[in-house]
Amino acid sequence: METGDWGSMTTAELWELYDQVTSVLSRRMAAEKAKLEARLRKIEGGEGNPRTERTRRPYPPVLPKYRNPKNPDETWSGRGKQPRWLRAQLRAGKKLDDLLIARSTQRKRRQKT
Repeated sequence: METGDWGSMTTAELWELYDQVTSVLSRRMAAEKAKLEARLRKIEGGEGNPRTERTRRPYPPVLPKYRNPKNPDETWSGRGKQPRWLRAQLRAGKKLDDLLIARSTQRKRRQKT
């Protein structure tokens, strides 16, 4: 259809053409959206992927290894970022071994060596 034909069309004909174009566009956009969503699910591993059905195994609780001598309630397991109180103790000249929590198995090992 030429642009000159649009000028000769009535307002009612133009509105009908507009309705036809918008309906075709909305169907095509819905189909394109469905294809893209299916592709995204495939990339993310959504449908039927056994990896999404599994849950992470539970890790056992980690016992603390180090204790703050100034505040015995503050402990650290030795994993992750060092707490502030530990860094302060290390800057003060203490060693990590000085802050260890004594356990009965550790005592036995020390006595054997």
